[in-house]
Amino acid sequence: MRIDHLFQEKTVFSYEVFPPKTNSSLETIYTTLDRLKGQQPDFISVTLGAGGSAKNLQTVEIAQKIQEEQFLPSVAHLPAVHFTKAEIKLILDQLQAKKVENILALRGDILPGQTPKGDFEHATQLVEFIKEHGSFNIIGACYPETHVEACNAIEDIRFLKEKVDAGTNQLVSQLFFDNQYFYRFLERCALARIDVPIQAGIMPVVNKKQIERIAKMSHVTLPEKFLKMMARYEHNPEAIRDAGIAYAVDQIVDLVAQGVDGIHLYTMNNPYVAKRIREATRSLFEQAPLTLIAE
Repeated sequence: MRIDHLFQEKTVFSYEVFPPKTNSSLETIYTTLDRLKGQQPDFISVTLGAGGSAKNLQTVEIAQKIQEEQFLPSVAHLPAVHFTKAEIKLILDQLQAKKVENILALRGDILPGQTPKGDFEHATQLVEFIKEHGSFNIIGACYPETHVEACNAIEDIRFLKEKVDAGTNQLVSQLFFDNQYFYRFLERCALARIDVPIQAGIMPVVNKKQIERIAKMSHVTLPEKFLKMMARYEHNPEAIRDAGIAYAVDQIVDLVAQGVDGIHLYTMNNPYVAKRIREATRSLFEQAPLTLIAE
């Protein structure tokens, strides 16, 4: 099932999960998915590593399982920089065979020690390739605080506009911890006439070291309010988990009240945290969507 139509009907709420980091059994991710049952997100996306065919097959298999066992649409991530066109075509064929119709099209991170294959230097090229080789709903990534490789916010929005014009049907944002960055980003999108649905990416915090590592890699700002929370509870695992859940819920309440198209929750494969957030915000998504108007 394609998910782009959902944004016309409601404020969308979705999850993201990831396969095991090694070529080990998939039981760990299936256990996570079993524990997510009953939480009723609108769809679940599955990340894809850039490290070989075993990972590709895992992601396709997991996406298929989500649709068959949870009766939910799934989204397969497709980072292309370390793949050839022939390899991407094979993955597309596998996804079509499994009836997975939604793809998050990414350039992907350039990994240390690995030389990009050269067929896809930008996500826009991947979007164009997907359009030529199947009937998929194509999702793109966006960056409220600007992509780290962009010279400035204007250049970043220009590249995003090209990606949307190439055939991207909806966008999902990188995580952020200050909603004002997201609202200013939406203003820039409106000025550039980027009019596809944009989901806000929210990551609940479960420990201080984890989020510091992710923030450094992703180049996202940690607000003073957030830093004080981390400092206050960093040595109390239960407290920092609960504080992180409360912070994420606060972000979501504000975003939905302002008329966001949807929330994409980076679950970090933690069903307990995902469940707490879903339960705390479920009623917010039962109303008809609003139109967010940039001031």
